[in-house]
Amino acid sequence: MSQPLMEVAPDIQDLITEDDTPVDNLPSEKHQRLLTEPLYSSWAGPGEGRPFLAAANVGIFYLARSPAIVPDVFLSLDVDVAPDWWQKAHRSYFLWEFGKPPEAVIEIVSNTEGDEDGEKKKKYARMRVTYYMIYDPLLQVMPEALTVYQLRGFEYEKQETAQFPSLKLGLTLWEGTFEGKQSTWLRWTDEHGEIIPTGKERAEQERQRAEQERQRAEQERQRAEQERQRAEHAEFRAEQERQRAEHAEQLVEQERQRAERLAERLRQLGQDPTQR
Repeated sequence: MSQPLMEVAPDIQDLITEDDTPVDNLPSEKHQRLLTEPLYSSWAGPGEGRPFLAAANVGIFYLARSPAIVPDVFLSLDVDVAPDWWQKAHRSYFLWEFGKPPEAVIEIVSNTEGDEDGEKKKKYARMRVTYYMIYDPLLQVMPEALTVYQLRGFEYEKQETAQFPSLKLGLTLWEGTFEGKQSTWLRWTDEHGEIIPTGKERAEQERQRAEQERQRAEQERQRAEQERQRAEHAEFRAEQERQRAEHAEQLVEQERQRAERLAERLRQLGQDPTQR
């Protein structure tokens, strides 16, 4: 059976919550930010009014007086960070403080010494983490670049898909550029399978949408101007036709008047203009 969470917080003064030692490489560090920042800048979240915590390279303490396990990335739903988070009691993820384990953990393999598919996996299972993902881009310890495990009972079983309906999230391998580096990246997707953009990507998308709207508005303005010009041209042609009709009427009237004058002259000369 799983160990119940402690009701009384243990003394943590002797626990090492951080050691200020740089432990990550550039690819891992960039991936860690790419797997946390978009959740805060662009993800709708697990549901209205439901907070979450996404963190990278932060220690998780699940047993008192035991060293922390430090995943590359973890996601925990329905938790809040304490207001006084600089206090030692709140700087790490203590299970007895948050009341639950994270729902998802991602480990990024950078060498063969991390034992991601061995002891770490056992610890996360004992911790009751629902989803455990191993990203091994160089296939150093795993047969596939991305391996997904889901907790079944007390052990992990491999999951064939990288979709997590209960989290309204998924994972995918994405070919693209992040912070000037073209590579294959592990990215979160939303519940519809769409890449969750970074804040910069989202701003660019908004800029492109605004530009498209501007172009559509300009096209509409141009179409309206063309319609106005066509209407003016049609009005001009109609005016020309009216003027030509008036001129024709004037010519007819002039011919009628000339005919009347001629008839009157003939009558004055004693001739009947109606007789030929």
